Amino acid sequence: MDDKWHTLNFKDVLSSLNSSKSGILEEDIQKLQNTHGKNTLPQKQRQSNILKFLAHFNDFLIYVLLLAAIITGLLGHFLDMSVILMVTIINALIGYIQEAKSEKALDSIRNMMTNEAIVIRNGKHLTIPSEDIVIGDIVVLAAGAKVPADVRLIETNALNIEESALTGESLPVKKHTNAIYSAAPLGDRKNMAYSGTSITSGSGKGVVVAIGEHTEIGKINTAMHQMDSTITPLMQQTAQFGKRVSVAIVVLSIFIFIFGVIVRDYDIVDLLLSVIALAVGAIPEGLPAVISIILAFGVQSMAKKQAIVKNLPSVETLGAVSVICTDKTGTLTKNEMTVTDLILPNCTYEVTGTGYAPNGEIRALNTCKHDESTLHKFITCVKTVNESHLAQNKDGHYYITGDPTEGCLMTLSNKYKEPLNNIEILDKIPFDSKYKYMAYLVLENHQKRIYIKGAPDKILACTEINDAIRSKWESSIDDVASNGKRLIAAGYKDVSDDYETLSHDDLNKGIIMLGLAGIIDPPRESSKHAVQECQKAGITVKMITGDHKATAMAIGKQLGIGDGKHAILGQDLDQMNDEEIYEAATTHHVFARTSPENKLQLVRALQHHDKIVSMTGDGVNDAPALKRADIGVAMGIKGTEVSKDAARMILVDDNFDTIVDAVKEGRRVYDNLKKTILFILPTNGSQGLLIMAAILFGISIPLTPVQVLWVNMVMAVTISFALAFEPLENGAMLRPPRQKQKPLLSTYFLIRILLVSLLVAGAILTVNFYLETHQLARNVVNTITLQSLVFALIFHLYNCRDLNQFAINRDFFKNKMAFLITAILIILEIVITYVPIFNRILKTAPLELHYWLIPIGIGLFVFIAVEIEKWFTRTILNIEA
Repeated sequence: MDDKWHTLNFKDVLSSLNSSKSGILEEDIQKLQNTHGKNTLPQKQRQSNILKFLAHFNDFLIYVLLLAAIITGLLGHFLDMSVILMVTIINALIGYIQEAKSEKALDSIRNMMTNEAIVIRNGKHLTIPSEDIVIGDIVVLAAGAKVPADVRLIETNALNIEESALTGESLPVKKHTNAIYSAAPLGDRKNMAYSGTSITSGSGKGVVVAIGEHTEIGKINTAMHQMDSTITPLMQQTAQFGKRVSVAIVVLSIFIFIFGVIVRDYDIVDLLLSVIALAVGAIPEGLPAVISIILAFGVQSMAKKQAIVKNLPSVETLGAVSVICTDKTGTLTKNEMTVTDLILPNCTYEVTGTGYAPNGEIRALNTCKHDESTLHKFITCVKTVNESHLAQNKDGHYYITGDPTEGCLMTLSNKYKEPLNNIEILDKIPFDSKYKYMAYLVLENHQKRIYIKGAPDKILACTEINDAIRSKWESSIDDVASNGKRLIAAGYKDVSDDYETLSHDDLNKGIIMLGLAGIIDPPRESSKHAVQECQKAGITVKMITGDHKATAMAIGKQLGIGDGKHAILGQDLDQMNDEEIYEAATTHHVFARTSPENKLQLVRALQHHDKIVSMTGDGVNDAPALKRADIGVAMGIKGTEVSKDAARMILVDDNFDTIVDAVKEGRRVYDNLKKTILFILPTNGSQGLLIMAAILFGISIPLTPVQVLWVNMVMAVTISFALAFEPLENGAMLRPPRQKQKPLLSTYFLIRILLVSLLVAGAILTVNFYLETHQLARNVVNTITLQSLVFALIFHLYNCRDLNQFAINRDFFKNKMAFLITAILIILEIVITYVPIFNRILKTAPLELHYWLIPIGIGLFVFIAVEIEKWFTRTILNIEA
């Protein structure tokens, strides 16, 4: 019965709940509270902060590093142990901080519950805490208050409720008490009032049918409880990659250790340290830190472009998005009703400007003759017969108080440049849904006159016109309505001086039709361009709204979403299975009158078929889908706190165009991550190959564990930092989104990494064999080896700055940070070579000047070899990175 209260006569609802208009009996309250509980939203039990922090050590790569740290510490090498532990702790801290931010979402939903409510019990009006409301209570509803629970209305007096945050409906909903057909979606249940929605005008009473977690907001809260946030593609890929690499290195290290003991007869302790150096050198433990650095710079860049990203991986996810499911009201549109057309008897006018700001003009179309007198009367009517007010806040933003439809008519009157007559209001008939008009008796220039505005069919019914003119007006009404616009008609009637009051009988005939106003919640000026940019980038845009079908199709057509002829209703989705929903999501781009469950259904269906889905929205009803999506995007100005906390990104300016900037930034970040990985892994690979080859060939280990750590945590991270500043590559927004199943490293990438690792390790080993014949001191050989590795990778940095083109091109000097960091690193290498304290810590030695030719020569060799490989791969094999 929970979802069927709207289908019943309210008397039957009262009877089934053992209630009446006088409310429930006092003695039944405790029993009802024991049965149904409090009118509060349940809180999920949360782990302690310590357990949350420790959970971030639950990673295979971290296990390997912790094991290496323990063994290193047991062998007395505490410096090595400290560095390894520091890496693992920093990684855990980053994850912990990100997780803490996401826990506010459920709290903000609870805050939507009102604090107090007025109820009728035993015929008495009582003010009670909203949490004490029980099923069957009669709640009194008044303008300016929030609805404290889900209620079936039993009495309404011009009651209007703002439900856009829950249903997506852009206008307040006029409520009534009549039963409604069972298939009505949430937004069409006009005899219901839902918890957390706001009463904009009028008053009413309702019987409580759902409290706490059983309300519509409570269902959203439960859905968010039960839903795990989707792991981003980057995190999935790096986790899998890290685990595979770690397993391979552990197995290889064990094999090398056994080989060293049995075949080479190494000292156990020395061999164990060498194997640990191999593991630490080969495992890319610096990769999480580098990824975090690049993503953090992406976050900062997005903040400058009016987008706040709440967790780092979400920047990269935007670059992979293949479908954007967007709400309409307040996202693609301004959520500010605007008059766009005026149809007068002899002329049609175009009204420019959008939103509540009175910027624009009223222009007669070329096909008609301007009728100043009728236009003047029309503007006078819609401004006079109006209960709203137009105002401007301290930031210069215009807003209205009152009904949005009336508010946009006030904006229209401000666009009319001619002065209006002084009006004295003598009497009025306020608007009511029973008769769908409002009328004022006024005194204008010593002439008493009735001005009336309302639904076109009601105004036409009061006019005395022939069938041809009536048919013409009806045709105009159909044309405007077919474009998804709402219509307001205006008329007038001159009356004699003896009129003092106004009644409905005065409006039954004799009204002169002044014209029609076509009203729509207009698309944002930048939304159409943003949609086009997304489509060029291979991203499909789908509109999912709670608004009416005709309005959704019309707005969609203006923006290039859909063809303006086809849309699917939420109630149709309710009847489909998963495959049918996916088929609908693939073939259609506009979805109207949708529920929160429909939005989730569409997101899940698309994700099930390996689409990377972004969901944008601003309402409470959007929160579950925002959280479920790969990247949820909330509106910062008009978005509810619930939607902001559930999303992973917030648009500060509520501008859909900002999403395009976010996609660009996401693609730039992902490209730079690929470049970074292409750089870092040869660093680890070459170190691992050097140590492994030394053990296999039975020669001295060319690098000590401390030197390995120096290269990994200082040199690799520092140079990788430079790649974070690489600009967006040409054509990045013309290629399709990458496939979800596409591996982080392609076969070509793996070949390139192996090639560079072999080039660096092979060149250094060759030099080592040569140096061995000159009987140089071990620390001198190690220092040359260390510097050779560093310089080889410095030169390789410039190979990685462009994945396909030659390193030296017209964009070579764009990233000045690369040159600055290179200079800093060279200075650091000189310091650790010639400063005594570093000689002792890192076991290095001062080098004679001519020995520097070896590292520089190896670097040049690697740089030229990789550039030749890039040319061969791109030109001969026709393979793009």
